[in-house]
Amino acid sequence: MSYTALYRKYRPSEFTDVKGQDHIVTTLTNQIKAGRIGHAYLFCGTRGTGKTTVAKIFARAVNCDNPQNGNPCGECEVCRRISSGASLNVIEIDAASNNGVDDVRQIREEVTYPPTEGKYKVYIIDEVHMLSTGAFNALLKTLEEPPSYVIFILATTEAHKIPVTILSRYQRYDFHRITADTIAARLTELMKTEGTQVEEKAIRYIAKAADGSMRDALSLLDQCISFYLGQSLTYENVLEVLGAADTTVFSQLLEAVLTDDVARAMSVIDELVRQGRELSQFVTDFIGFLRSLLLLKSSDQIEDILDTTEENLSLLKEMAKSISDEGLMRYIRVFSDLLNDMRYAAQKRILLEIAVIRLCKPEMDRDQDALLDRIEVLERKIERGIPAAPAASAAQTRPVEEIPKAERPTIRPEAIPDDIRRVVREWRKITDGLPGVVRAYARMANLTLGDDGKLVLVFADEIAYTYLSNEAHRQDLADRISEKIGKEVAVRVVKQAPGRSFEQNYIDLTKIIHNIDIEIEEE
Repeated sequence: MSYTALYRKYRPSEFTDVKGQDHIVTTLTNQIKAGRIGHAYLFCGTRGTGKTTVAKIFARAVNCDNPQNGNPCGECEVCRRISSGASLNVIEIDAASNNGVDDVRQIREEVTYPPTEGKYKVYIIDEVHMLSTGAFNALLKTLEEPPSYVIFILATTEAHKIPVTILSRYQRYDFHRITADTIAARLTELMKTEGTQVEEKAIRYIAKAADGSMRDALSLLDQCISFYLGQSLTYENVLEVLGAADTTVFSQLLEAVLTDDVARAMSVIDELVRQGRELSQFVTDFIGFLRSLLLLKSSDQIEDILDTTEENLSLLKEMAKSISDEGLMRYIRVFSDLLNDMRYAAQKRILLEIAVIRLCKPEMDRDQDALLDRIEVLERKIERGIPAAPAASAAQTRPVEEIPKAERPTIRPEAIPDDIRRVVREWRKITDGLPGVVRAYARMANLTLGDDGKLVLVFADEIAYTYLSNEAHRQDLADRISEKIGKEVAVRVVKQAPGRSFEQNYIDLTKIIHNIDIEIEEE
């Protein structure tokens, strides 16, 4: 016998099994018991909240020969036929694929015939917002003067797309997102029935990840159980299967940002990638983590809204003390923008690294938010007893990598190695073959020759310098040079001294090679 997915196996068969929608269930059962059944209903709400399930239960209940307190008995011939999909009186239509005028005209022709069994013909139209304008207009006439034995139930996730003329003729029911507590209780109950051992913390995480959808929760749980078939399902197992990260990881990343520790932040990201975590999901969860911190700082009575364990709540409260409201709001904005950029990006890791570096080094940004963040960084340093601007010795006032003009030898054209000449001549072609972000930053470099004979890339831009100083990114560039000219060339990356132009400190290799090429052409 084929396996049945959990969300299908445990789909509610009566109103009492529906969880988290008591306001709707109570109203519908009262209508059935009192015989006050309407001719048109509109069920609105996000995916997996029970719209189609309640519609099917309602269709059985209004046709049941022996209804029990507003619920279908499930035993009569009518209930069995509707449950098996064999009844001609309950018609399910997917408006996503049947959205034309002709499809609605067919419904108008069918409603003229009374039900062959039971009391009502029930039309359940799912994703009704997908109907065309013409189809809505064709449906309108039937809704104005419907036969007494016809009930329309429309289900949609986007009620704002339905014309007002249709909405005014329907009883509207809004399905709420199901709370994590309700979902967790239901999952625990079903796992006892299945005889499967699942850690409470694991169920809690799945309930939160489902984002208010019971169907999503059952699907995620099904996926995790299948991966660890025959084993007890733990919290760590769930994180591994779903590619998610624990709250501890969020704390480590935030702490690295608050202490301006770029190396540690990059290490956290590297570990996430190594473990195969999905970076878009990580960013989404991290935004949720920052939101929780912001809510805790905004109100003292917010614990119920956060919907988290006591252990995590204590951790969040401790973390919230180390950052200001303004800082949190800036971080949320940066990561929200990042999430949009990652949607279609091929190099998600690079975008995440840049965003984290921006937070660790607010001096790289020039917007107002970054200015406030820089002030906050200085305040934190002063609180820790670190001088905000330590006095620098004469030797320290000049970057270590800088080549002072006075000490710089004049480069004779014949002294430039042939391999470096080729690199300078073909720099554009070399950078064309680099990944997007590396290419953009590499083209911002000014090229010069170091005393050690190495090719030196000089950057005036702080972000470009920091990015290409990374060993992996510098190696990408070196590999591309080797691939293009067939020889390895040592590359060094330096930061240009502030307030000085490139020509004041360095000899421009590009100009020298360009002049050589012009002289050769003239000869």
